[in-house]
Amino acid sequence: MRSLTLLFSGLLMTLAGCAGSGTSSHDAVANALANPARSEADHERDIRDKPQQVLTLAGFKRGMVIADIFGGGGYYSEILSDLVGPKGEVRLINNQAYDGYARKVLEKRLADNRLPNVKYEISPPDNMNLGSNSLDGALIVMSYHDLYVADPNDGWPAIDASQFINQIVTALKPGGKLLIVDHAAREGSGKTDAQVLHRIEEKFAIADFSAHGLKFVGSIPDLHNSEDDHSLNVFNASIKGKTDRFVHVYQKPR
Repeated sequence: MRSLTLLFSGLLMTLAGCAGSGTSSHDAVANALANPARSEADHERDIRDKPQQVLTLAGFKRGMVIADIFGGGGYYSEILSDLVGPKGEVRLINNQAYDGYARKVLEKRLADNRLPNVKYEISPPDNMNLGSNSLDGALIVMSYHDLYVADPNDGWPAIDASQFINQIVTALKPGGKLLIVDHAAREGSGKTDAQVLHRIEEKFAIADFSAHGLKFVGSIPDLHNSEDDHSLNVFNASIKGKTDRFVHVYQKPR
């Protein structure tokens, strides 16, 4: 554990500022965010979720195939649609539970084929049909912790997290990247706060994805909030939309 802590600290200090290193990526994301077709609600969300910094860190480019896994209402999928361009593709993947939650937003976002390079899919978590070496990148935003939640009475059956992550690793091309954004949990809690608080420990995430063969290659501090003590459920009115969040990028070895 001590060696993991040292590795984690060193990588964060070394890589925390890497989002600013790719000017062309920064500009491409800025252009996508400035698209006048985006809704006012999405622009308002930009203020708290800072997609400029998040997607610049990921380094997704034109022509790529990106999977937005558990992408909900497609906020990130619409930005990526512009970012990857007409020769790229965004696979927006929800399970039945997320589809039910986001259906109204999705109907409006995808109406009249307004995002022609976004393919919407409803798939069971144990068979997302991601293929092999088919993705240039993937992202899971505020939903990674859900791999460790089980609430079948409320429509969320338990997920085999290891098998789920393996599907993504298999689908990523060598050099492909996985972007993770999630609500931070208290240090030392691992995955235990996922069930009740919908949080997951940052160090646990690094260990989890590393165990599946992905390399932690970058992080930014832009969504951290030191005033969040990690004790509240993320839907609590006093912290909702203002949680302490971590942003990680992992890469499949070439």
